[in-house]
Amino acid sequence: MMFDPLYLLFALPGLVLSMLASFYVKSTFSRYSNVGAASGLTGAEAAQRMLNASGVHNVRIERVDGFLSDHYDPSSNTLRLSDAVYGSRSLSALGVACHEAGHALQKASNYAPMGLRSMLVLPANLGSRFSYVVIALGALMQSSALINLGLIMFGAAVLFTLVTLPVEWDASARAKKALVASGILLPQEQSHAASVLNAAFMTYLASAVSSVLTLLYYLIRLGVIGGGRRNR
Repeated sequence: MMFDPLYLLFALPGLVLSMLASFYVKSTFSRYSNVGAASGLTGAEAAQRMLNASGVHNVRIERVDGFLSDHYDPSSNTLRLSDAVYGSRSLSALGVACHEAGHALQKASNYAPMGLRSMLVLPANLGSRFSYVVIALGALMQSSALINLGLIMFGAAVLFTLVTLPVEWDASARAKKALVASGILLPQEQSHAASVLNAAFMTYLASAVSSVLTLLYYLIRLGVIGGGRRNR
């Protein structure tokens, strides 16, 4: 396949932003992972306290392997925390744990964007895996129907990254508020934990920017924007 300079033009900003965001979140987490919270709570205990304070008592908290693999599974109502968070008493760990607890609170309060994101999981997964193949086949066969199908599939993946932004921002906002209100952190400690959450949000923002730019590239290259593609 021939190299397309136009693709580099669209892909490079997203790639650079993703690399910077990844470095930023790792360095920020590492910086405050060595700073213990005055409360002495572990990540798991902090998450449980935040949930209890909001009257949510049916969420399981489990340990999961992997570095910063922390996540909330709405299908099983389970909060899974990595080794670096579950038993750690650092500001980083408490911030991350409470962020994930924020997702559990979103489900409990029927937060609409979270429900939409859950609905998009399957089409987004299919789109991110197979849209390239469908688009390539459509271009090879000069079939607008296949190209449009591929673009719709990829669009679902892009929409997922966009819907993820308010979901992640809201979870962090809930965490930042609860960290002090629930006595998990002192007011002067909250800003450090918030720095970790802000850094983590940048990774989601970078993913969204990269996805939008890639979709824009396809729309231009395939003639959807700017014309030049005939229907078949």
